[in-house]
Amino acid sequence: MAFEFERKQSIVVVGGGPGGYEAALSGAQLGAEVSIVERVGIGGSAVLTDVVPSKTLIATAEAAGRVADAANLGVQFYATGESGKTVTPRIAVNLAAVNNRVADLSRQQSDDMRDELEAAGVRIIEGEGRLAGAHTVVVSTGIGKEAHHTDFETLEADTIVLAVGARPRVLPSAPVDGERILTWTQLYGLKELPEHLIVVGSGVTGAEFASAYSLLGGRVTLVSSRDQVLPGEDADAAAIIERVFRRSGMTVLNKSRAESVARDGEGVVVKLQDGREITGSHCLLAVGSIPNTGDLGTEKAGVQLTPSGHIRVNREARTSVPNIYAVGDCSDVLPLASVAQMQGRTAVFHAMGDAVSPLELRNVTSNIFTQPEVATIGWNQKQIEEGLARGVIYKVPLEQNPRAKMRGIKDGFVKLFASTGSGTVIGGVIVAPQASELALSLALAVEHRLTVDQVARAFAVYPSLSTSITDAARAMHIVQ
Repeated sequence: MAFEFERKQSIVVVGGGPGGYEAALSGAQLGAEVSIVERVGIGGSAVLTDVVPSKTLIATAEAAGRVADAANLGVQFYATGESGKTVTPRIAVNLAAVNNRVADLSRQQSDDMRDELEAAGVRIIEGEGRLAGAHTVVVSTGIGKEAHHTDFETLEADTIVLAVGARPRVLPSAPVDGERILTWTQLYGLKELPEHLIVVGSGVTGAEFASAYSLLGGRVTLVSSRDQVLPGEDADAAAIIERVFRRSGMTVLNKSRAESVARDGEGVVVKLQDGREITGSHCLLAVGSIPNTGDLGTEKAGVQLTPSGHIRVNREARTSVPNIYAVGDCSDVLPLASVAQMQGRTAVFHAMGDAVSPLELRNVTSNIFTQPEVATIGWNQKQIEEGLARGVIYKVPLEQNPRAKMRGIKDGFVKLFASTGSGTVIGGVIVAPQASELALSLALAVEHRLTVDQVARAFAVYPSLSTSITDAARAMHIVQ
């Protein structure tokens, strides 16, 4: 129950992405006077140029992949040619139409979020906000060619929530031009499928786009500076993704660090540190992101930053200044939309005196939207093998699952980690089509400290992919 105040508490949220949006809604729900400052549109880059667009593109790529694989299930497509003979039709992707749909869905999502904020009584201010003190935000409301340096508004607030997000990292040796050398926010302007897309960076973003464009029918080369794609992820999962990539015809260059990217007429040249050169039609830079804190006024307000420019926060999303909170990709926590949303709610509940559950990163589920997808939660296998957690590991290959056989699924697995002695589920990995939809059961098990026996007693539909989860749990009945 929130505390009663003699006057309405005032909250200013700087940034309208998932974290800022949730913070604003939560504040309005608790009766605060809330203003939200956003410069590109409610939803921020997550909705307009990042998460929503990329996952929409990936959904289209999934559809293309299912059509291409249909023949393996006995479904064949034929058309009649001019001579009356049957011909096998080609699968064609209209990238302009795909990207138009991506833009439409992003705008719709942004409009829906804006409508919900307005219905809740949140004041929406279009502009750029920066701190001018612990309780003051100065907003530049004049954005664009017609802006004037006098277009400012000063907002005073009891609580300030910073949700300014991050932007793609660019390299001096790879000048982005938005036409041939692109960041992931610029891909949606393409009208035709790249003849040969070179993806520099094999982390989550690079792997997702490489997977999508390969499924769409494009030629893809993935440049990875590490031994394997998806460094830092579960090694078995990464091995499957790399195997699927290579089988699809993708060129994967491991231990190959890009030194420079240059425009070459209607194409690009990527030079590697070992002297090799790769030529292609387009290059996607997926080499990380940078928090948008450079001109935020954090120093003036006394807000501490990490050496990388992220805002230091505790588990309640509170910064070094008691009444200022930071959420989402600008904070030094996991850069996930779901985490940003939880931080936004937690920050405002904490500021308003409501009950909060501090963020527990071990309970966060993450997902990589390659094909197949990779969902992870809790402790990982490397940590268990290194002795950081005492646990038992059990893996069920997906090819043993009857539903997977029916659908022609051969790549994937379910892996559970359970605490030695108690049998409590402490983590897991799912590699499967739409692993993101299967992961909730593991998230609930980890969040509520269920044992493998409790998970095994749940009734999974037969046949379904989820039976692999209960099968793994049942096999771990005796945990030693």
